[in-house]
Amino acid sequence: MSSAKVHRLPVKTKRMNPTAVEPPLSQRIALVSGANRGIGFEVAKQLASLGVTVFLGGRELAKAEKAAKSVRELGGDAHAIRLDVTRDDDIEATIATIDGRFGRLDILINNAGGHFDVRARTSKPDIDDIRGALDVNLLGAWCLTAAALPLMRRHGYGRIVNVSSECATHEMCGDNAPAYRVSKAALNAYTQVAARELEGSGVLINAVSPGWTATAMGGSGGRPVAESAEGIVWAALLSERDAAHGQFFRDKLRIAW
Repeated sequence: MSSAKVHRLPVKTKRMNPTAVEPPLSQRIALVSGANRGIGFEVAKQLASLGVTVFLGGRELAKAEKAAKSVRELGGDAHAIRLDVTRDDDIEATIATIDGRFGRLDILINNAGGHFDVRARTSKPDIDDIRGALDVNLLGAWCLTAAALPLMRRHGYGRIVNVSSECATHEMCGDNAPAYRVSKAALNAYTQVAARELEGSGVLINAVSPGWTATAMGGSGGRPVAESAEGIVWAALLSERDAAHGQFFRDKLRIAW
């Protein structure tokens, strides 16, 4: 995937009346899906370095444990948890665990994703791949967010970041990886719809494109993962003063849908 050109538009922020005091970083609890490697792992690491307690979700607990151990070795407070966002029982167990241990969830990073198949074309649909992309990239984020919202609403504070892609936008639309592109476009639409429902609740939801990144999915040639993760972490820590809601960002700047 080629490097995307960023269209920088003025960010129109709308202040929301806070319903609760923003908790100190050391009291915030975060959940990152797909956190055992790549961008998700880097986001978890950066949040933990700031004092946030982070749950690293992964489909394979052993891999999530290894990632969480690496974060703890750097001095962060990190916990591994089995989380396949396509499984309702995993989602329910994850939220129940966080509720039982801390009674709150302040940050949710919907990072789990996949199905970027550059060989696929709309004229030869692979229905299983299309359903798989929608299950992970859209429905997984949707269902995990719905499960997390009661914990955020309990304290009147929350930050939800949907990790999306510029390849789902009009400007960057291509003819390859259609299932991935469509699922990410749907995730962007979901972000806008959810933002309308959450208006005034103290919970902010935004979409962020990390850009082309050198990861297992992105391949070589992309930018360093630490650089791509910074914009996601920024959106996860938005203050009430700088609040943006239902927007799409890259590198802290609003971009066109």
